[in-house]
Amino acid sequence: MSFMELNARELKVNPFAMLHEEWALVSAGGLNDSGTGPRTVLNNSGTDPRTVLNNSGTDPRTVLNNSGTDPRTVLNNSGTDPRAVLNNSGTDPRAVLSYNTMTVSWGMMGTMWNKPVAMVFIRPQRYTKEFVDRADSFTLSFYPKEYKKALGLLGSKSGRDGDKIGESGLTPYFLDDTVAFEEAHTILVCRKLFGDQPLDAAKFVDLKLAPEFYPDQDFHHMYFGEVIKVLTKE
Repeated sequence: MSFMELNARELKVNPFAMLHEEWALVSAGGLNDSGTGPRTVLNNSGTDPRTVLNNSGTDPRTVLNNSGTDPRTVLNNSGTDPRAVLNNSGTDPRAVLSYNTMTVSWGMMGTMWNKPVAMVFIRPQRYTKEFVDRADSFTLSFYPKEYKKALGLLGSKSGRDGDKIGESGLTPYFLDDTVAFEEAHTILVCRKLFGDQPLDAAKFVDLKLAPEFYPDQDFHHMYFGEVIKVLTKE
């Protein structure tokens, strides 16, 4: 089933139900990012299948080889060309994938600065925060109920520790210099307007909230994104 594009102001949803009950994914990154993310190029060095080794000191996409000739060429396990780089994009065998996603059930949608916006909150220790911080855009995507288990996995595991996206079974969908997933029923593409602003413990009026939700003082950081594109399933 393909996506169709809507104007953000044409979207008829209940954000309270969508976020709190259905949950959502916040995703950022994409093809040819920094090369440090959980979906970087595979190698058969026997060390870490998520990283690409090099000894040039310059290009993190090059890796060691065992040909005994050029240490800047690339190892692969295809049995064909030892200079080719394996990736899981299905498009360019030289491309480096670097992105991450996390499950959220808190957030807001509305109008700010005369723009349709989505507001997301990310704790400082979350790996996805690194991708949102260095990107100009991110996506907020929503899924049918049969994907709740996959969203639970993506919210409970870190991309620092392994390929949680592959484990979830979701299919990356690259668009507008960012990423979402093909299984979504709705995707909001958001241009970052404001971000990396932590909640201030001293500003809580309800004094029960901070100790209840932030016993470790890991206050969420706020991000506002202008919703520049809405995709829904036809």
